[in-house]
Amino acid sequence: MKNSEPLPKGHIHSFESFAAVDGPGIRFLVFLRGCGFRCKYCHNPDTWAIKDGGFFMTADEVLEKALRYKNYWGSEGGITVSGGEPLLQIHFLSDLFRKAKELGVSTCLDTAATPFTSEGEWFDAFNEVMANTDLVMLDIKHIRPDAHKELTLCSNDCVLDCAKYLSSIGKKMWIRHVLVPGINTDESDLRQLADFIHTLKTVEKVEVLPYHTLGVSKWQNLGIPYQLDCVPTPTPEQIELANKILCV
Repeated sequence: MKNSEPLPKGHIHSFESFAAVDGPGIRFLVFLRGCGFRCKYCHNPDTWAIKDGGFFMTADEVLEKALRYKNYWGSEGGITVSGGEPLLQIHFLSDLFRKAKELGVSTCLDTAATPFTSEGEWFDAFNEVMANTDLVMLDIKHIRPDAHKELTLCSNDCVLDCAKYLSSIGKKMWIRHVLVPGINTDESDLRQLADFIHTLKTVEKVEVLPYHTLGVSKWQNLGIPYQLDCVPTPTPEQIELANKILCV
């Protein structure tokens, strides 16, 4: 970025000061606005629209806020950026992670890779982000393209391409998979996903996240019909099977 250019501002949805399940250690969690997926089980539908609500901050302002909690992070903690889809605000993300690394802060990106492409200026910006990212938590929602589109209204090509690219450049990954009964609990789907994960060289951890309904009230408040009303949470047996197949 040239010195004469204005600093990019992130469109922020919210913060969480003491996140314990969004990367190593205790994390300062930044939720950005905007997402291209429309996941039927999304627990943050209020982050979908990038233009509505929220507030704007520069990377310096976010870091000033985050560093107030640095004493609680320990040796592993740091900053995690989530959403929404943080890669939709890639120039702000690049500025934030670059400045965080200059201060010795651990950086983690929680993404579903919605806009990933290996072409053009966006890809250049993505590589700038990766140069200052310690860990990528990549959400793979479904391995089959047709089922992924039914679940999110979008293809999973960008997600799988991103995973392959991150593996090729040696970037550490955690794979996250939300387990939804009747949608991705089938053993054949789980084994197909496991086969794909096994082709990746840098996956350190796979997290099976059982589907829950804690975000339903947000759908209701937004006046959006919730499409999984009749879907139960996974049974212990379904969770055990998914962990047995994926987390090896």
